[in-house]
Amino acid sequence: MRSRDYDLDFRDRSRRERAWGIGLLSLAALLWTWCAVLLLTPYEVDEEPGDRYPQECESRLFTEGDTANDGIRRGDWCDSERDWPEALAVLGLSVPVSVAGAMLFTSGSVSARMSSHAEAMRVLDELADRRSK
Repeated sequence: MRSRDYDLDFRDRSRRERAWGIGLLSLAALLWTWCAVLLLTPYEVDEEPGDRYPQECESRLFTEGDTANDGIRRGDWCDSERDWPEALAVLGLSVPVSVAGAMLFTSGSVSARMSSHAEAMRVLDELADRRSK
């Protein structure tokens, strides 16, 4: 009976590990979404605080202009508002989170499946032993 208790505890730990993996993958998906919003959506820039008519800017990924940080010096407020380092930092942060999430999810899933398989094999062995007697 102790092996059954251990097996149930093992499965619970596997499910928790898988849940942590799902949580980290969800966090990574949020980071990817944030990066996509930064790169793909148009935005507005206030040239001064409380500007009544903000300048409309096209999305960072589909812009015709360059993305250097010298936008304010040239009078283009859009170039300096949303630049690549923030989007790349978000994307870079999502990589270890997604790798850890994938590893935890895979490990938890495989452990739970192997435990279920081992229990099924034990039950089949017991049934075979009963029939042979």
